Amino acid sequence: MTPTAITLEEFTSRISAAVNGVPGLAGVWVVAETSDLRRSGHCYLELVQKHPVTGDPVARMRATIWRSALARIDSAFTLATGQQLASGMKVMVRVTASFHPAYGLSANITEIDPSYTLGDLMRRRQEIIARLRAEGIIDLNRELEWPDVPLRIAVISAPGAAGYGDFIHQLYTSPSRLDFRVRLFPALMQGASAPSAIIAALEQIAGEDEEWDCVVIIRGGGATSDLAAFDNYDLAANIAQFPLPVIIGIGHERDITVLDSVANMRVKTPTAAAEWLIARGEDALATLERLGSTICMLASDIIAGSKEQMARLEATLSRLPQAALALAGKQLDRLALAVGDAATASLRPERARLDSLTLAVSDAATACLRPERSRLDIMAERLSASAFTAIERQRTALDTLDGLVKVLSPQSTLARGYSITRVNGRAVTSAEGLAPGTTLETTLASGTVLSVTKEI
Repeated sequence: MTPTAITLEEFTSRISAAVNGVPGLAGVWVVAETSDLRRSGHCYLELVQKHPVTGDPVARMRATIWRSALARIDSAFTLATGQQLASGMKVMVRVTASFHPAYGLSANITEIDPSYTLGDLMRRRQEIIARLRAEGIIDLNRELEWPDVPLRIAVISAPGAAGYGDFIHQLYTSPSRLDFRVRLFPALMQGASAPSAIIAALEQIAGEDEEWDCVVIIRGGGATSDLAAFDNYDLAANIAQFPLPVIIGIGHERDITVLDSVANMRVKTPTAAAEWLIARGEDALATLERLGSTICMLASDIIAGSKEQMARLEATLSRLPQAALALAGKQLDRLALAVGDAATASLRPERARLDSLTLAVSDAATACLRPERSRLDIMAERLSASAFTAIERQRTALDTLDGLVKVLSPQSTLARGYSITRVNGRAVTSAEGLAPGTTLETTLASGTVLSVTKEI
């Protein structure tokens, strides 16, 4: 007997009737992890539940956020969490089951509770910090001592980024004219590939760490959602154990990442990183000036004291022979009286010889002290001249560097008729990769021009 059959359409219609509109399947809050998220007007993704121990999927379902609700949900989620909805996030979503005969079963997402995701992000951040602390490495970089004047700076940033330009401009236009040596180690600063790119740059710097005083990791302002790359255990562990002090300046004053907890120094912007380095150099210069003034003052005091001591010795030496001879004369007089006139006649030549010795000793003392006095005068003149010469030499070197910096500065290049064209903050060096309709930002010597490409 041939069994009675129904069409597939009728069968799917029965499933649709059993699913669609059922109260227990409409407006239900569900906790899951996002996967395979993609956008094309609407947002399509999978909701996955994983085993807490093995991590294997135990439940999986297609889900959709229709265009009509996507902008509202995206905006609220990004504002609350600082990140755009993406794959791999723990979410609490409000869903309604929907079965379509042609497309099958799916969950229609109408709302997302961002506080649940925010709590998960904070939990993951705290887990990373706790792991670094348990491994005993969280404070290693913060405990490194800084050089007195860190002038050799290794910078990790995106090439052509505005933040890097701000850092360099601040560093080389400082009135103190410190002789900084900077080299860029380019890396991606946002997205899933950013942590590995920054780690690669750190490894390159570590291979030549004797050439650098510190590392500066910077990026300019941007969407808060771009900070996800800095909440990464591998990147944080590399920075925590890096042999040189690390400064983090990623352009977000209020937002804290894991890197801020392990780096030696955290500043709010790339410009602030340059200002901190300049301030440290200026403090060292002020200390050197104070030491130089102290040395000059002490040397002057020593020379003045020596002159005074020599003057006293000169006066004393000139009087001592006379006093000694006067005493000898008195003794001779007493002897003369004692022995009579005959003895007086025999002592007269001795008195004359003593008088001659008196003059000779006085002249010899004066002659010995005269070159020493001259030497002290010459030393005082040389000390003053040497200090002046050293200052003038450094001033000339600084003026030369200032002229070179001005000639090589981006602003001078722009003034010669060149320009810088950027797309999304990155410098454009080739027409490859540009498409009609791309917005270009062109920086001139005076002003900025926005344009749209029509044809490549």
